Amino acid sequence: MMRGVVDRSMSEEEVLSRLSSLRQHRWQGRRSPHKPLLVLLALGRLTTTGTSEVPWSMAGKLAELIRDFGPPSATQPAQSAAYPFTRLRSDGIWVLDHDVPMDRVQPLAAHGVVGRLAPPVEDALRDAGIAAAAARRLVESEFPPTVAPDVLAAVGLDPDAVLGSHGGTAVRRRRSGSWPATVLEAWDRQCAFCGFDGQLGAATVGVEAAHVRWFTFGGPDDPDNGLALCSLHHKLFDRGVLGLGDDLRIAVSARFTSRTTTGRSVYDLHDRPLRPRPGTPVPAAAHVAWHTREVFKGPALTA
Repeated sequence: MMRGVVDRSMSEEEVLSRLSSLRQHRWQGRRSPHKPLLVLLALGRLTTTGTSEVPWSMAGKLAELIRDFGPPSATQPAQSAAYPFTRLRSDGIWVLDHDVPMDRVQPLAAHGVVGRLAPPVEDALRDAGIAAAAARRLVESEFPPTVAPDVLAAVGLDPDAVLGSHGGTAVRRRRSGSWPATVLEAWDRQCAFCGFDGQLGAATVGVEAAHVRWFTFGGPDDPDNGLALCSLHHKLFDRGVLGLGDDLRIAVSARFTSRTTTGRSVYDLHDRPLRPRPGTPVPAAAHVAWHTREVFKGPALTA
């Protein structure tokens, strides 16, 4: 651990404070994980190459991260990458080797611009403990636990090293300890999508309480914001492969593909109605609309 370097630059508290206060454009409450994804990509570069440099030639990788882990968008890939690549400078943690206008793709390509974390920030993040804490704070503030490991792996960071390290970030809201059990009981301890109801002795296994509107983005621990889902369908729901229509029928993204019989069974879920037991609160329309707008990778398959 290079404590000498850290002491001459920024402390862990200072770095984490900077990263927690990134200015993210959120129109009508929409998710905007573009800047955090760029910082995570730079952290992955720092870990694997020894430098946080991200050349504009890697714009495709950044655009891919935004496409896979951001909300659905019709923005062109290069343009979606240009937004955080140029705008992160305003947060004081990112520098470019050419002074280019905000949001413009052509100057970035013409000059072969290279971005990197500002030297004091990069020096601090050479400390493995600070880097893990920074990555953990970024990913936990933007994504649910089902998605966070996928994001970390995609940027070249070890999910176990980041999420399994000590000194987790402070929880902004306290989760309800009783909510998961309440949701599982309401849905008869079986997946609301496929009916899986695994048990090991008296314990339910492989079935989890899933938020429709992510807890990270204000989703309440209320019965009408929960579904019991098997581990597979929980993951697919949080990644936007599965969604719900206004009529509470299951939607499968047309972007999802599979070649095996097992994988193609996901297609069979499309247009299947939820069948809650009498008295079970169904997902509220506002939470379903949030998931459709922010998570589901539309369009859906045709019926």
